[in-house]
Amino acid sequence: MQGTVASFDLGTRSGHVLTDDGVRLDFAASSLADHVRHLRVGQRVFVDLVRDAEPPTVTSIALWR
Repeated sequence: MQGTVASFDLGTRSGHVLTDDGVRLDFAASSLADHVRHLRVGQRVFVDLVRDAEPPTVTSIALWR
């Protein structure tokens, strides 16, 4: 799925994205792909998540596939 970066804290490397459906998903630094060094608010990203979790858990944030 794809989403848009809504916030990113450079110090903790965590933040949240909004999916194209308007769902807010928080992500931890551990979910960032190796090629991600920095994210900008408004940047489009690819998001992998565990949908069965409540709330859904982001497992990967990537800039490309």
